[in-house]
Amino acid sequence: MNFIVRAVDDILKDSFAIKDGLADTKRVTVLDFACGTGTFLLEVFQRIFDNIGGPDSGSADLVVRDHLLARLFGFEYLIAPYTIAHLKLSQYLRDQGHPLKRDERLQVFLTNTLEPIAPQATLLLPAISAEVKEAQKVKEQQILVIAGNPPYSGHSKNKGAWITAQIAKYREGFPELSKPAQGKWLQDDYVKFIRFAQLKMDGGESKFVDERGNVQTVTMEGVEQGVVGIITNHSWLDNPTFKGMRKSLMESFNQIYVLDLHGNAKKKERAPDGGEDQNFFDIEQGVAISLLVKGPSLERGVWHSELWGKRLAKYQAAATNSKASIAWTPLAPETPDWLFKPQDADLGREYRKFWSIPAIFGPLGDPAPGFVTTQDEFAISFTKSEAAKKVTTFLNASTEKEARQLFKLCSQDQWSFDRAKKELPEIDVKRSTVSVTYRPFDERWTVWNRNVTVHRRERVNAHLLNSNVALLTTRVTKDEASFFVSSTPAAHKSASTYDISYVFPLYLTVGVQRENLSAEFREFLDDRYEHHYTPEEIFGYVYSVLHAPTYRSRYAEFLRMDFPRVPFPKSADDFETLSKLGWALVQAHLLRELPREGLAQYHGKGDHTIEAVRYSSQDQAITINKAQLFKPVPQAVWNFHIAGYQVLDKYLKSRKGRKLSLDEINHVAAVADSLAFTIGQMAKIDEAYKTAFVERG
Repeated sequence: MNFIVRAVDDILKDSFAIKDGLADTKRVTVLDFACGTGTFLLEVFQRIFDNIGGPDSGSADLVVRDHLLARLFGFEYLIAPYTIAHLKLSQYLRDQGHPLKRDERLQVFLTNTLEPIAPQATLLLPAISAEVKEAQKVKEQQILVIAGNPPYSGHSKNKGAWITAQIAKYREGFPELSKPAQGKWLQDDYVKFIRFAQLKMDGGESKFVDERGNVQTVTMEGVEQGVVGIITNHSWLDNPTFKGMRKSLMESFNQIYVLDLHGNAKKKERAPDGGEDQNFFDIEQGVAISLLVKGPSLERGVWHSELWGKRLAKYQAAATNSKASIAWTPLAPETPDWLFKPQDADLGREYRKFWSIPAIFGPLGDPAPGFVTTQDEFAISFTKSEAAKKVTTFLNASTEKEARQLFKLCSQDQWSFDRAKKELPEIDVKRSTVSVTYRPFDERWTVWNRNVTVHRRERVNAHLLNSNVALLTTRVTKDEASFFVSSTPAAHKSASTYDISYVFPLYLTVGVQRENLSAEFREFLDDRYEHHYTPEEIFGYVYSVLHAPTYRSRYAEFLRMDFPRVPFPKSADDFETLSKLGWALVQAHLLRELPREGLAQYHGKGDHTIEAVRYSSQDQAITINKAQLFKPVPQAVWNFHIAGYQVLDKYLKSRKGRKLSLDEINHVAAVADSLAFTIGQMAKIDEAYKTAFVERG
């Protein structure tokens, strides 16, 4: 907070020639648009006192009355932090020798920053209505400085018509962001607060249609010069979902400075030296400080810097550095992603020449994610008989309340208890029960019906109800890039721990079976190699490249940002070598044609119940209870991850409290053999890849 306030103060002095910085009583107005308990405003108070020589200076009392109490504003939506902010700031002024007089108050208002006055005017308490009206006056007037730490919530409750309409502007010119599930994270609260600050700086009228269907107008007076200083989730710096937002901010602000504080536990970020990277706050999501500066005479540009390492070191760096002392790297954001992070532009242009996965598997249309049941406890089962039994148990429930006591059922509008009770008795449950890819190497069972598996994403998954194979990958990753394979309908986390898995079938099997390869790609491939390869040979090649460590390492930053792109070698021999290696890996991952190495044999007498899963590197063994274990399991096999998903560990822990069946015991051994094969096969693939693309160019 202190760094942001000092940086804003320096910008006012250096960029706007406001000699007294935040203490200027004529030009400077400040708004903390997410005030909370008043921490930011307290820092501003302290900086102002520092600028005028302290609270005992001759002008201090006038500055307090004419500036701190008149031109510094705060908005807070919740009554508890609002109250604390008033108490904290009042006590601070009292401690500095400038207590509030009986007729004075702080300009901190109880209001929703993201709502115009009309939707809030229905509040019954007159005192609160008065707060909202005073806050609206602030929203309409010129504000030179906006600062704060807005809330982060991907499942935002701020769904008012006005801010929703304004966020839609970030999709303009990027039609892919309007597709289902593509622009979801634009609804995060912090994005809405940034949009509010941008609109406040730009000024003008914004129209929206209210809940009653009436067109309303919100008017804000913009500024010629202004600065926004905030600390937020750092995902917006490079996630493709926010490319329209980044481009829009570049149009509104002349200068943008971003200080990435990293600390993203979800991405398992590590410092460049391999050491631990801790969050600035006690949260999992990485954060960044942003300074957005508007001034027509300023040099346009975007600059980036970053801090890595332990939390204390980040605190110290933020406390001792100024905007001028930070080593900023100039960026040149450009189409298609307008990134606010450094990127190798030449490597990016090289990568974007490759064939994208959606362009290869094109006939099915826009990429679609795997299925979401919204009620896994009811819909997902370990055995076929268990899946059918759950439906019977559900149908025996006489009321919805009773059914919800038995299972955690869907709460979305797409599912209806009454409809489920009516339709499920009419289906053949046994024939409708299918095997599905739930997680990597973890096949489960579900009843393939909308009343059980709510969002089946049938446009893709219907093609996996017959003999087929599909590539599973991610569009945007919090971890490393994710690649897996499935021969059954696949869940939306079937290839990753955190990220949504998209499904690309090799064949379209509904109706007349045909290959799911685009005509443009087919023409390219046939012309390049003067040979018509089978769909399986092509699939094997693609799968091979995606598992080449050199490929993954070279294009790691791009693989995290969008669907993978695949290069094709000049030589048909190289293509065929990689294709064979890749198809063998596909078969191993499907546990079909698998070289057996005798790993993870089952030992010990007991009841086969998983009580606690522990691995011993010394014994190369996985114990599941006091008497039973799997061995040998080499350390590399135990540690093997698919995009953050530790395969054997997750498979066994997901069955804690269950008695393993013979099929499950044999499955663990097969998976261990498959992982060992994968480790060796990836090394072979990498040699072939380097021969094709490094040695031969």
